[in-house]
Parts: sequence; structure tokens; C-alpha cells
Amino acid sequence: MKPAVSSGEPEDSAFDLRARAELALAFEATDAPPQLYRRPQPLLARRAFQRAMLGLLLAGSGSGAVLAMRPPALVRGAIEHEYNERTLRGSFMDVAPLLQHLGLSGQKAVPGFPQLMRPCDIDGHLVYHLTTFFEKGGMVTVFAFDAPVAMQEGSGWWGNVYWQVVTSRDGKPLVLVSQQKLALAVARASFGAAAVGSQVTSQVTP
Repeated sequence: MKPAVSSGEPEDSAFDLRARAELALAFEATDAPPQLYRRPQPLLARRAFQRAMLGLLLAGSGSGAVLAMRPPALVRGAIEHEYNERTLRGSFMDVAPLLQHLGLSGQKAVPGFPQLMRPCDIDGHLVYHLTTFFEKGGMVTVFAFDAPVAMQEGSGWWGNVYWQVVTSRDGKPLVLVSQQKLALAVARASFGAAAVGSQVTSQVTP
């Protein structure tokens, strides 16, 4: 008979073997009680889920605010056009037709100190571009549309500039763009109509 190989651990005594057998008979080997198991937390109560939902709500509200402040397409085109020609100077058209499109046909001089006068194209629309300087306001760019357009009056901040849609003295919409908010107020007093309507529709220039 081969000798028993020692495993390094002490052998169970007779008392140990008897106690183990009695415990096995006294307690049936089953699963642990349910109260010992960890109950899964409801989805809405999980912090990670709450943080994710809060992030989505903040992102959605931020996007909604941006869209609410977004100007009309023609105004965005005018802002981009003003940025591209901000350093351009010169007179590329006569004063009389420009004043007529600005609703100032009864005047002989362009308000302020004109820096740029030219016809241009914004998103397929023929537009008359005037950049002028008001001593008590600053530089402002005015856009008058040749063809009929419908545009609601409004104002805001977009593309690092202030913008405003006003009614000219002959009922046409004008887009004002400036880096100084005060310049818009001065330009509105010079180009805008006395009575302002909520909806402005330009008329065909004769």
C-alpha cells in the first residue's frame, strides 16, 4: 500500500468529520436567501442615466436657443457679404439711384460719410450695398433689395455683428449690419420710416 502524500495541510480529525456530516444533514444545500442578493436599481434612479438625460436636455435647450436667435437666410447672407467686403472702399454707382432704392429719393446726399456704394449679389438677389460712417454711431452697412422680398422686422447678434431689419421710408425692407449697436440706432433714424409695421414687403422699383 502506498503511503499518503502530504498536501501541507493538517488532516481532519474525527470530530471535524462528524461535525461536517451533522451540519450537512441539518441544513439543506440551497441558494442563498433572496435578501442577500443585490436588487437592481430602477433605470430612472441610476445616476448615470440621470446625468445623461440632463445633458440631453441642456443640449436640446441650447440648440433651441441658437435656432430661435438665428436670423433669416437673407440676413445671414448680408452678414457674410458685409464681412467679405468690410475693407472695400469706393463708389461704384451713382448716388441718385442708390438713394432711390434706400427710400431717400427726396434727398441729394447719402447720410453719414459714405465709404462704399455698389450693387452686389446676395444669394441670387440684386442688392444695393452702402457702407457709411456716422460720427455719433460708427460704421454701418445698409442693404436694399431690388426685387420684391418679404421680410419681418427684427434684430439680433449673429456672426460677431449686430443686425436689424427696418422699414424704409417708402415701405421697403432694409438690412442694417454693424459692429456697434449704437450705429444701428443712428442708421434707423436716418433710413427708417416713422411708422414701423410688423411685416415689410418691398415694392418693385420703377
